[in-house]
Amino acid sequence: MSSATAMNNYEYLDLLDRAWNAAGLGRPQGGTLTDIGCASFWYAAALQFFFAPERVVGFEVEGYRLFKNGHSRIDYARGYLAALPQARFVVADYRAVELPADVITAWFPFVTPAALLAWRLPLSLLAPDQLFRRVQANLRPDGIFVMVNHGAVEADRAEKLCTAAHLRQVFRFAEPGVFSAHRGSVAILSIWAG
Repeated sequence: MSSATAMNNYEYLDLLDRAWNAAGLGRPQGGTLTDIGCASFWYAAALQFFFAPERVVGFEVEGYRLFKNGHSRIDYARGYLAALPQARFVVADYRAVELPADVITAWFPFVTPAALLAWRLPLSLLAPDQLFRRVQANLRPDGIFVMVNHGAVEADRAEKLCTAAHLRQVFRFAEPGVFSAHRGSVAILSIWAG
Protein backbone atom coordinates (compact mmCIF):
# COMPACT_ATOMS: atom_id res chain seq x y z
CA MET A 1 0.00 0.00 0.00
CA SER A 2 1.30 3.46 -0.78
CA SER A 3 1.65 5.90 2.11
CA ALA A 4 -1.36 7.91 0.84
CA THR A 5 -3.53 4.79 0.68
CA ALA A 6 -2.35 3.72 4.13
CA MET A 7 -3.27 7.15 5.55
CA ASN A 8 -6.73 6.88 3.94
CA ASN A 9 -7.18 3.47 5.57
CA TYR A 10 -6.18 4.98 8.93
CA GLU A 11 -8.77 7.72 8.39
CA TYR A 12 -11.52 5.13 7.85
CA LEU A 13 -10.37 3.07 10.84
CA ASP A 14 -10.26 6.18 13.02
CA LEU A 15 -13.78 7.17 12.03
CA LEU A 16 -15.13 3.67 12.67
CA ASP A 17 -13.31 3.37 16.00
CA ARG A 18 -14.44 6.77 17.30
CA ALA A 19 -18.05 6.20 16.20
CA TRP A 20 -18.21 2.74 17.78
CA ASN A 21 -16.75 4.00 21.04
CA ALA A 22 -19.20 6.91 21.13
CA ALA A 23 -22.12 4.57 20.41
CA GLY A 24 -21.06 2.04 23.02
CA LEU A 25 -21.74 -0.78 20.59
CA GLY A 26 -19.92 -4.08 20.27
CA ARG A 27 -18.38 -4.73 16.89
CA PRO A 28 -20.04 -7.37 14.76
CA GLN A 29 -17.65 -10.26 14.16
CA GLY A 30 -17.69 -12.94 11.48
CA GLY A 31 -20.31 -13.37 8.82
CA THR A 32 -20.45 -11.56 5.50
CA LEU A 33 -19.61 -7.91 4.93
CA THR A 34 -20.58 -6.25 1.66
CA ASP A 35 -19.49 -2.80 0.57
CA ILE A 36 -21.39 -0.69 -1.95
CA GLY A 37 -19.55 1.45 -4.50
CA CYS A 38 -16.07 0.38 -3.46
CA ALA A 39 -14.18 2.05 -6.37
CA SER A 40 -10.91 0.04 -6.41
CA PHE A 41 -11.58 -1.23 -2.87
CA TRP A 42 -8.40 0.33 -1.50
CA TYR A 43 -9.96 0.30 2.02
CA ALA A 44 -10.82 -3.41 2.15
CA ALA A 45 -8.00 -3.95 4.68
CA ALA A 46 -9.54 -1.39 7.05
CA LEU A 47 -12.95 -3.09 6.87
CA GLN A 48 -11.35 -6.51 7.38
CA PHE A 49 -9.39 -5.31 10.40
CA PHE A 50 -12.27 -3.46 12.06
CA PHE A 51 -15.16 -5.88 11.50
CA ALA A 52 -13.24 -9.19 11.15
CA PRO A 53 -15.80 -10.76 8.78
CA GLU A 54 -15.40 -14.24 7.36
CA ARG A 55 -16.11 -12.91 3.87
CA VAL A 56 -15.81 -9.44 2.31
CA VAL A 57 -17.40 -8.52 -1.02
CA GLY A 58 -17.00 -5.11 -2.62
CA PHE A 59 -19.38 -4.05 -5.38
CA GLU A 60 -18.50 -1.42 -7.97
CA VAL A 61 -20.63 -0.54 -10.99
CA GLU A 62 -17.68 1.08 -12.83
CA GLY A 63 -15.11 -1.63 -12.20
CA TYR A 64 -13.81 -1.68 -15.76
CA ARG A 65 -13.29 2.08 -16.03
CA LEU A 66 -9.82 2.74 -17.42
CA PHE A 67 -7.42 5.24 -15.92
CA LYS A 68 -4.84 7.24 -17.91
CA ASN A 69 -2.21 4.59 -17.20
CA GLY A 70 -4.29 1.88 -18.91
CA HIS A 71 -5.26 0.10 -15.68
CA SER A 72 -8.83 -0.33 -14.50
CA ARG A 73 -10.38 -0.31 -11.06
CA ILE A 74 -10.53 -4.09 -11.08
CA ASP A 75 -6.78 -4.18 -11.77
CA TYR A 76 -6.11 -2.04 -8.72
CA ALA A 77 -8.59 -4.02 -6.63
CA ARG A 78 -6.71 -7.24 -7.38
CA GLY A 79 -3.62 -5.67 -5.90
CA TYR A 80 -5.39 -4.37 -2.79
CA LEU A 81 -7.10 -7.73 -2.20
CA ALA A 82 -4.05 -9.93 -2.82
CA ALA A 83 -3.34 -10.17 0.92
CA LEU A 84 -7.01 -10.69 1.80
CA PRO A 85 -7.99 -14.17 0.54
CA GLN A 86 -11.50 -13.85 2.02
CA ALA A 87 -12.21 -10.67 -0.01
CA ARG A 88 -13.69 -10.33 -3.50
CA PHE A 89 -14.29 -7.47 -5.91
CA VAL A 90 -17.44 -7.75 -8.03
CA VAL A 91 -18.35 -5.51 -10.93
CA ALA A 92 -22.10 -5.07 -10.54
CA ASP A 93 -24.83 -2.57 -9.83
CA TYR A 94 -25.68 -3.26 -6.18
CA ARG A 95 -29.34 -2.42 -6.85
CA ALA A 96 -29.57 -5.81 -8.62
CA VAL A 97 -27.52 -7.82 -6.10
CA GLU A 98 -29.17 -10.41 -3.89
CA LEU A 99 -26.66 -11.34 -1.21
CA PRO A 100 -27.60 -11.51 2.49
CA ALA A 101 -25.03 -9.77 4.67
CA ASP A 102 -24.38 -9.22 8.35
CA VAL A 103 -22.70 -5.86 7.73
CA ILE A 104 -23.27 -3.61 4.72
CA THR A 105 -21.14 -0.51 4.31
CA ALA A 106 -21.46 2.46 1.96
CA TRP A 107 -18.80 5.15 2.05
CA PHE A 108 -20.21 8.32 0.52
CA PRO A 109 -23.02 6.77 -1.55
CA PHE A 110 -24.49 8.91 -4.31
CA VAL A 111 -27.68 10.55 -3.09
CA THR A 112 -27.51 13.76 -5.19
CA PRO A 113 -26.93 14.44 -8.89
CA ALA A 114 -23.93 16.69 -8.15
CA ALA A 115 -21.97 13.85 -6.53
CA LEU A 116 -22.71 11.49 -9.40
CA LEU A 117 -21.67 14.04 -12.02
CA ALA A 118 -18.46 14.83 -10.12
CA TRP A 119 -17.47 11.18 -10.65
CA ARG A 120 -18.47 11.43 -14.35
CA LEU A 121 -21.15 8.78 -14.00
CA PRO A 122 -24.46 8.75 -15.88
CA LEU A 123 -27.47 10.19 -14.06
CA SER A 124 -29.28 6.92 -14.73
CA LEU A 125 -27.30 5.49 -11.80
CA LEU A 126 -28.86 7.99 -9.40
CA ALA A 127 -31.52 5.91 -7.68
CA PRO A 128 -30.75 6.07 -3.95
CA ASP A 129 -34.29 4.98 -3.07
CA GLN A 130 -33.71 1.70 -4.94
CA LEU A 131 -30.25 1.36 -3.44
CA PHE A 132 -31.47 1.66 0.15
CA ARG A 133 -34.37 -0.72 -0.49
CA ARG A 134 -31.81 -3.25 -1.73
CA VAL A 135 -29.74 -2.67 1.42
CA GLN A 136 -32.82 -3.34 3.54
CA ALA A 137 -33.63 -6.50 1.55
CA ASN A 138 -30.05 -7.84 1.83
CA LEU A 139 -29.52 -7.02 5.50
CA ARG A 140 -29.76 -10.08 7.74
CA PRO A 141 -32.17 -9.75 10.71
CA ASP A 142 -29.45 -8.85 13.24
CA GLY A 143 -27.27 -7.09 10.69
CA ILE A 144 -26.20 -3.46 10.47
CA PHE A 145 -25.81 -0.96 7.67
CA VAL A 146 -22.99 1.56 8.12
CA MET A 147 -23.12 4.66 5.93
CA VAL A 148 -20.79 7.64 5.71
CA ASN A 149 -21.91 10.91 4.08
CA HIS A 150 -20.31 14.22 3.16
CA GLY A 151 -21.75 16.75 5.60
CA ALA A 152 -25.14 17.29 7.21
CA VAL A 153 -27.14 18.14 4.07
CA GLU A 154 -26.19 14.89 2.34
CA ALA A 155 -26.60 12.88 5.56
CA ASP A 156 -30.07 14.33 6.14
CA ARG A 157 -31.14 13.42 2.59
CA ALA A 158 -29.75 9.90 3.00
CA GLU A 159 -31.51 9.59 6.37
CA LYS A 160 -34.90 10.33 4.80
CA LEU A 161 -34.26 7.79 2.05
CA CYS A 162 -33.15 5.11 4.54
CA THR A 163 -36.19 5.72 6.73
CA ALA A 164 -38.45 5.41 3.67
CA ALA A 165 -36.73 2.08 2.92
CA HIS A 166 -37.70 0.84 6.42
CA LEU A 167 -34.23 1.07 7.90
CA ARG A 168 -33.99 2.29 11.50
CA GLN A 169 -31.18 4.59 12.57
CA VAL A 170 -29.32 3.28 15.61
CA PHE A 171 -26.64 5.97 15.89
CA ARG A 172 -25.29 9.04 14.10
CA PHE A 173 -21.77 10.36 14.59
CA ALA A 174 -20.36 13.66 13.32
CA GLU A 175 -17.07 14.62 14.95
CA PRO A 176 -14.03 15.61 12.88
CA GLY A 177 -10.93 13.57 13.56
CA VAL A 178 -7.23 14.17 13.21
CA PHE A 179 -7.01 12.01 10.07
CA SER A 180 -9.93 13.77 8.35
CA ALA A 181 -8.82 17.41 8.69
CA HIS A 182 -8.42 17.56 4.88
CA ARG A 183 -12.17 17.16 4.28
CA GLY A 184 -14.22 20.22 3.35
CA SER A 185 -17.12 19.01 5.49
CA VAL A 186 -17.36 16.60 8.39
CA ALA A 187 -17.87 12.98 7.41
CA ILE A 188 -21.06 11.78 9.10
CA LEU A 189 -21.27 8.10 9.99
CA SER A 190 -24.64 6.52 10.70
CA ILE A 191 -25.47 3.00 11.80
CA TRP A 192 -28.76 1.41 10.75
CA ALA A 193 -30.74 -1.75 11.50
CA GLY A 194 -33.35 -3.46 9.36
